[in-house]
Amino acid sequence: MYVIPAIDIIEGRCVRLSKGDYSTRAVYGDDPLEMAKLFEDAGLSRLHLVDLEGASAREPRSLGVLERIAGHTGLVVDYGGGMYTRQALDAAFSAGAHYVTCGSIAAKDPQEAARWIEAYPGRIILGADCRNGRIATGAWSEDSGLDIVDFIRGYQTLGVECCISTDIACDGMLSGPGWALYDRILSQCDVGLIGSGGFCSRADLIQAARRGLYGAIVGKAFYEGLLSAKDMKEVEECSQRG
Repeated sequence: MYVIPAIDIIEGRCVRLSKGDYSTRAVYGDDPLEMAKLFEDAGLSRLHLVDLEGASAREPRSLGVLERIAGHTGLVVDYGGGMYTRQALDAAFSAGAHYVTCGSIAAKDPQEAARWIEAYPGRIILGADCRNGRIATGAWSEDSGLDIVDFIRGYQTLGVECCISTDIACDGMLSGPGWALYDRILSQCDVGLIGSGGFCSRADLIQAARRGLYGAIVGKAFYEGLLSAKDMKEVEECSQRG
């Protein structure tokens, strides 16, 4: 299992929200590149980079940050936020993203999302963030009414190999992950599942690996000092050794 640190960006700074509520913004650093280098120096290989401004504005706002991190580290970066047009998608890959996470567009315009999957095989990660088992879109402000399992299964048939799923009720709360959600997805879908939201201890990460998650994203727990980059790397190594 990969343990994947997260950097969320607003106005070029590292921030975290609680349950996706922009009014709860807390700033944890002014230089995302230095934060990314810290993760790389600890031996971690991947990074989840979220353009929160882009998610709200429905167009990328942090491509410069992505370009700096991609150009000055060897991290495998997945980038999300503001992916509503093919132009935005192409720009993210040109800026250095290895993967792009597409959530709202997949719920709102499946035909366009299918074209993206065809154009970039293996490089589109499905964003499957939900509240009460239904896909949330528009920076988590809208309820699509789509059941998460049906949503993921639909994209499996189009060739999606990996999805990131956040149980929004757990995001930024440091109260533990949404295990019931992840168990449901793992039992009914055949994708590499990256869990996000609520991972706040080594025990949580170990449990994620045992349950069969492909990856676990760590955000606020790192910034609040509950998990170190060393902790994340050690759990990742143990899980990959089996």
